Amino acid sequence: MDITARAACSVCMERWIRSRIASGDYGNDSEYVRDLIRRDQERSTQLRILEEEIREGLESVTSDATVKEIWAEAEQRHTARHG
Repeated sequence: MDITARAACSVCMERWIRSRIASGDYGNDSEYVRDLIRRDQERSTQLRILEEEIREGLESVTSDATVKEIWAEAEQRHTARHG
């Protein structure tokens, strides 16, 4: 599906978008908007994962592990997922 959209932006926002294009980071306004959408998708996914992990943590039973051990395990999981 091909979607073409227009969005009203303030003068300040338009200047910002133009500056991002002028810097060479983006070829045009569409590239910039697509990048924003991709980043929002990634952020939403990460937020859902974090919320689920928090929910699991709150629902889990107590542990005999120390805070230091729990933190080390969390860091290992984070490194495994995100490098």
